[in-house]
Amino acid sequence: MSDIKKWDVEDEAFWESTGKKIARRNLWISIPSLLCGFAVWLYWGVITVQMLNLGFPFAKPELFTLMAIAGLTGATLRIPSSFFIRICGGRNTIFFTTALLMIPAIGTGIALTDRSTPLWVFQFMALLSGFGGGNFASSMSNISFFFPRKMQGLALGLNAGLGNFGVTTMQILVPLAMTFGLFGALGGNSEVLLGTSGTLIGKIPAGTETWIQNAGFVWLLFLVPLAVVGWFGLNNIRTPDVSPDIPNPIVSFATISGMLFIGLLTSAVGLWLMLPESANGSGWNISKEIVMVLVVGSTVMWLKLVPGTVGTSLTRQYKIFNNHHTWVMSVIYTMTFGSFIGFSAAFPLSIKVIFGYQHLMVDGVLTHNTNNPNGPSALMFAWMGPFIGALIRPVGGWIADKVGGALVTQACSVVMTLCAIGVAHYMKLAYHSATPEEFFVPFFLLFLLLFAATGIGNGSTFRSIAIIFNREQAGPVLGWTSAVAAYGAFYIPKVIGEQIEATTPEVALYGFAAFYAVCIGVNWWFYLRKAKPTEVNCPKCGEQFQLEDERVFYNP
Repeated sequence: MSDIKKWDVEDEAFWESTGKKIARRNLWISIPSLLCGFAVWLYWGVITVQMLNLGFPFAKPELFTLMAIAGLTGATLRIPSSFFIRICGGRNTIFFTTALLMIPAIGTGIALTDRSTPLWVFQFMALLSGFGGGNFASSMSNISFFFPRKMQGLALGLNAGLGNFGVTTMQILVPLAMTFGLFGALGGNSEVLLGTSGTLIGKIPAGTETWIQNAGFVWLLFLVPLAVVGWFGLNNIRTPDVSPDIPNPIVSFATISGMLFIGLLTSAVGLWLMLPESANGSGWNISKEIVMVLVVGSTVMWLKLVPGTVGTSLTRQYKIFNNHHTWVMSVIYTMTFGSFIGFSAAFPLSIKVIFGYQHLMVDGVLTHNTNNPNGPSALMFAWMGPFIGALIRPVGGWIADKVGGALVTQACSVVMTLCAIGVAHYMKLAYHSATPEEFFVPFFLLFLLLFAATGIGNGSTFRSIAIIFNREQAGPVLGWTSAVAAYGAFYIPKVIGEQIEATTPEVALYGFAAFYAVCIGVNWWFYLRKAKPTEVNCPKCGEQFQLEDERVFYNP
């Protein structure tokens, strides 16, 4: 029953009689699985704030590296994950990759039970938590095969948007789970807060007991039942255009493990090249941009060298790289989703570092180490940005289904540019003030608007990809573009951390605003201007035809 050998959702009669029920079941199992993936991937943004409050013996830049490590690995693992569905099938892939999340969840919980745990252990757990980031590519690729083209924007928007609620769920659930001994004696002992913490319902004063290890352990309550439901409720589609040669589950799991290992290895080497010796790196200080290029290039190369049917299948799927729209959409998708995921990772610790400390002149030197008693609690506010960005994403897909993806993306690009400039302005004022809380409200409101624009724009890009590419290529392209964009979870925390250390956090946001402005031009040039005739795929049948005006492309 788990394997489907006839699947034609573009046939209205088949969709109504058979396809709709199966598609919806797979979607509603996929969403909570993806939600947990996002939560495990990005929980370092909350954990590091609490590690500061508990006095873990690590410097602030070292804590930012934990988010960057998880971000780099999660993005890199999306590259092999983009191709899992065709090689191993949807059911096999989603079940196994969801079950893998238990490893970092358990490991992180154990590591957090002892403040003397060395930095490399946390770095290794951050590396493994990248499993959750990689899951997005396989999940989106899988769901794209279950729904007809006319519903792609809404279906993919629901999967991504509600799946992204893992960020918000994590930012609400983890602080609450830390406040009591959820697992009793099995969960370890409590620690005493040295600084003020917070949850959705209010501030928690210093001296209060906390169980930080629950940040990892709590996800087992969801992952175990989800793995069971996924095994019995999901389907493999065994058709020529989806997954024609699915091996048995054991071989599938081994194949997925081997391909993930390649991504983990290239990520680990890239991190070692980039990190300083004090953070267990080489000390060579290779730039993050060079590291990203090396990691992406080496991962793609090594995957293609995998022998047997895997290498053959990848060679076929790698044809997406011959289509210039793959690269254009990678840039545009990075603007929307890359910003969402990067800001989600960096937002809590940024609030803590910028507004949680007084920035005082001492002997002519600006210092940033005095606790601000009037500062906002990062854990009380940080969840709102990802919440809005995720909640509004299906709306972006729905609007794009009606008026066209490129037009919606263009409007969001303009809003993101203006908001980033405004956020940068208030970051600068706050980081040079003894009372930074005075600037928190405009900073926070502009950031919320920025998150909303990333969500709507991300939903519209799903629609664009579903229309631009034929059915066979749309899934891998969704995975690939999401992999490139996910490097925002590595790049944005790294850049903000570096600029905070340089006492110029606003420079990071000005740089992002410049990138958004470039994307306005790219989106207009390829999808909104009156262009020369080009070959595109029919939104209904997938056949290629000459299109005189690419604007019609989005309003068929």
